[in-house]
Amino acid sequence: VQLQASGGGLAQAGGSLRLSCRASGPPFSRENMGWFRQTPGKEREFVASIGSSGLTTAYADSVKGRFTISRDNAKNMVYLQMDSLKSEDTAVYYCTAALVRSNVGWSASYWGQGTQVTISS
Repeated sequence: VQLQASGGGLAQAGGSLRLSCRASGPPFSRENMGWFRQTPGKEREFVASIGSSGLTTAYADSVKGRFTISRDNAKNMVYLQMDSLKSEDTAVYYCTAALVRSNVGWSASYWGQGTQVTISS
């Protein structure tokens, strides 16, 4: 699976941004998809995941109620709608595929290039 993320940029605190990710390669609709983020000096952090059918989702506590993950299997796209943005949401966001949750946290087999999100307070 190849992943191409877009939609990052600069937004003000309290505002919104929508990230998009286009997938290509093996059947997209079979894979769960998700987003991670990373800030300098910190490990990559799980943000959200969505099941292959789009019926199941999971969110990090830090974004629950503010971010919404969705997908369009007909278009091979996954989205992350980010509302009520905070300065601490500033990070590089990565689109991922084939996520696994273990007792040590979330991981993913496929990673796209990151897209920078910067929130000004």
